Amino acid sequence: MIYEKLSEKQLKSMLWWAFPETKNYDAIVCDGSVRSGKTMSMTVGFVLWSMKNFNNENFAFCGKTIDSLKRNVITPMQKWLEDVVKIKVNLSRNFLDISLCGHKNRYYFFGGKDESSYQLIQDITLAGVLLDEVALMPKSFVEQALARCSVNGSKLWFNCNPDSSEHWFFKEWIDENSEKTAEKNRLHLHFTMDDNYSLSKEVKQRYDRMYSGVFYQRYIQGLWVLAEGLVYGAVFDKIRHIVKNYTPSGQALYYISCDYGTLNPCSMGLWVLENGKAVRIKEYYYDGRKKSIQKTDEEYYAELEKLAEGYQIQHIIVDPSAASFITTIKRHGKFRVRKADNKVIDGIRNTMTLLENDRIFICECCKDIIREFSLYRWDDKKSREKDTVIKENDHAMDDMRYFVNTAMGRVLKEIYRKGGRE
Repeated sequence: MIYEKLSEKQLKSMLWWAFPETKNYDAIVCDGSVRSGKTMSMTVGFVLWSMKNFNNENFAFCGKTIDSLKRNVITPMQKWLEDVVKIKVNLSRNFLDISLCGHKNRYYFFGGKDESSYQLIQDITLAGVLLDEVALMPKSFVEQALARCSVNGSKLWFNCNPDSSEHWFFKEWIDENSEKTAEKNRLHLHFTMDDNYSLSKEVKQRYDRMYSGVFYQRYIQGLWVLAEGLVYGAVFDKIRHIVKNYTPSGQALYYISCDYGTLNPCSMGLWVLENGKAVRIKEYYYDGRKKSIQKTDEEYYAELEKLAEGYQIQHIIVDPSAASFITTIKRHGKFRVRKADNKVIDGIRNTMTLLENDRIFICECCKDIIREFSLYRWDDKKSREKDTVIKENDHAMDDMRYFVNTAMGRVLKEIYRKGGRE
């Protein structure tokens, strides 16, 4: 570790347990922007604290999933501490042993992905726990992890990027005006990218361009804010993103994304992808409720063929829940089908990133997706508990999200790689 490159806040989050003015806290909470260095400093501090104060005890590293924990914490930790401690990792059994100055402790890996996850951590006694991305974990899992820390002198370590201002973790551990927060004997440190001295001005500017809207407020400004108003209101610009027509080159790839509906609207978009940019050049949109006529799978398939006519289609990207329509497409044997990655919030965030970076455009003939851009909204009430969109005027929005998540992965990786990850 090159300690002289640490900012004052990074150093404090790493060694708070050793400083006279902060060592009596039971917990530390570090929140704020991405790429602020809080994961690195907290992970190193967690290991140093545990190895100095305990021997032959159990500890836990917790993440949203074990895979994300290994990727974001465990693997980089081995590099961060390679000249400081001896680490022996058992990836198949999800733990590692660390040795230092005659002390040896074991660190288990746990994933808190859903409400049932608390059962995984029930029967273990811990001397401390580090919860990475704690705002992504259910409250039941977090509380069970804290309850496991019954060894005398145990401490709790939390880090996260901000979420909604109504999130339970904000209200109980961060909000200075909350009675529940006041009950906690915790140290709170709020990070920005300026707290990470290893970031250049250019990298900070790249990250500034990567997020928009509510995700910019959370991930760049480090604010706990509600998702409200138009979903793409901060990024979609009719002058900037709508084109009159588009003439692709011979190297272009073509996809059709489909949000299938019978009584609800069915939306299909024909996309051309080349040079890291995507353009929606044609679309089909049918609202069975408005027309009072419900179409069959075969009738929708006929419309799909019309939309694809004259183009060599790579894949038809369809929501996995549209099982009967997927079967119909496969039965005809003309197109290859890819089941869409239909994660909603990830898809919205990725679409915002592509719009912000001028990687998605819409031809002006695609009237329905343009209309939905001006109507697609966050559900202000439900978003108090969890980011939620109103399930209206969302069918073209959904088929666009399927295309982004499923066909534009390489483009997104290129954008995100330029800045890296915390």
